[in-house]
Amino acid sequence: MTGQHRIIAAMLVFGLIFGLAAEAGAQQNRLLRQAKEAMEEADKYMGDWQGTWTLDDGYDTGPIVAQVIALGKGEYRANFNDEFEYEWPPLFVLEGKLEGLTLKFNGHAEFGHVIDIESSIKAGKFAGKFKGTSADGESISGTFTMAKTVRLSPTLGKKPPEGAIVLFAGKKKDTDNWQAARRRIAGFPWLLKDGAMEVKPRAGGIITKQKFGDCKLHIEFRLPFMPDARGQGRGNSGVYLQGRYEVQILDSYGLAGMDNECGGIYRVGRPLVNMCAPPTQWQTYDITFRAPRFDTNGEKTHLATLKVVHNGETIQSGEKKPKGPTTAAPDLTEKGPGGLYLQDHGNPVQFRNIWLVELPPENQ
Repeated sequence: MTGQHRIIAAMLVFGLIFGLAAEAGAQQNRLLRQAKEAMEEADKYMGDWQGTWTLDDGYDTGPIVAQVIALGKGEYRANFNDEFEYEWPPLFVLEGKLEGLTLKFNGHAEFGHVIDIESSIKAGKFAGKFKGTSADGESISGTFTMAKTVRLSPTLGKKPPEGAIVLFAGKKKDTDNWQAARRRIAGFPWLLKDGAMEVKPRAGGIITKQKFGDCKLHIEFRLPFMPDARGQGRGNSGVYLQGRYEVQILDSYGLAGMDNECGGIYRVGRPLVNMCAPPTQWQTYDITFRAPRFDTNGEKTHLATLKVVHNGETIQSGEKKPKGPTTAAPDLTEKGPGGLYLQDHGNPVQFRNIWLVELPPENQ
């Protein structure tokens, strides 16, 4: 290859890389814009806020974040911390009330001493002031300000690799891969909306016609905005590997992150960190699943293993293992492959971009 040919080849490679990067950037911007629009339409106060606090004497400053949860009837709750991925509980929590176009959060925080706080969200800005006494008895005061931020999953919109089995890519024909879990229901019982499958309440869950063993699953889901609902009645669904082992779906944005909340292996293991995004925002599960193992006598030698990455963060390491099918599993057997089951729990949860890669068996 001549020097000129090498230059041309390098330019072609650079052009390809630049084109792919530009395409990825455009997709990211599109997803971010869609997330912002959906949240603003549902509730302009709800969601993640991020900024800084500063002491009035200028001696110190630092990061501050808040998760604002809509509770219906003009009531809100805000969890404050110095970063989003924190261990429960948050540093402090304030209750808020909407007054006209201003959402006010007033109260106090206790850190062995009491800090009084006055704050509000108005015109897209979350600002406040605080005063009190430090741990060594000195008077302190300061301010904080935050802006709305949207944290997208790094695997949102991820394309299936070569050899993957695509279970739903947004087309009507993709519903042929699924069937009603209730045998008496014919055809596809859910709704199709804007390239997503949406739970039709009381229609029952759906399960893939094809059955699987060990696999890596990518699935995207969106929780409905249900500010008046509470607990298990707020954006509830579930992803069941082999129709047997559930990774819970629930609007548990800003909650403690229990084993029956989003990212929990239902009633088996709570997530290592609560990565649940606000309702209306698309989220991702990337799950590595290993089926249980049995010896030649049919005795179980190894439990099923689920490693779960939620919105880019590992929340289930595989340490917590279900001893058998979890609650409400449609398939109570454990031997042999099983279908991917998506639960109808009476809430219009949406799903899209579902694909998996089958894994070769390995000893556990």
